[in-house]
Amino acid sequence: MRAYVGVGANLGDRERTILRAVDRLAGAPGVEVIAVSSLRETAPWGPVEQPWFLNGAVAIETDRDPRELLDLLLEIERTLGRDRSGERYGPRTIDLDLLVVDDVTCDEPGLTLPHPRLHERRFALEPLAELAPDLVVPARGAVAELLAAVEADEGRGEG
Repeated sequence: MRAYVGVGANLGDRERTILRAVDRLAGAPGVEVIAVSSLRETAPWGPVEQPWFLNGAVAIETDRDPRELLDLLLEIERTLGRDRSGERYGPRTIDLDLLVVDDVTCDEPGLTLPHPRLHERRFALEPLAELAPDLVVPARGAVAELLAAVEADEGRGEG
């Protein structure tokens, strides 16, 4: 299966932590990293004052099912110092989001595919468009069209 993972960090050596996460993903059984987007500075979002993020995306091939893949991402976050006990949308050493897995759609406790807010998030859509400009997000549409809609909303002051 082809899957796309959003990567981000806004604490510590952000780029080094993201690269370590990609290395751990690449080293996991049943996972092959196909491509890594460029990293970009993005403004923080949410109720907490915090540093800017570095964000990107990773394309992988995997024989793991989506739940196993999510568990792997959470384990990588833990090994890289992610503490989920703080405020939601707060600062973090690493953030790995399962964005899209082939044409899978699901809504289970702890796992929603595609990522439920992907279509609203420029910081996730831009690197996805870089990696797979023709990607169609299940139940949402083409990445390029979703990104254009977000950019249009931002132009109208809605983003």
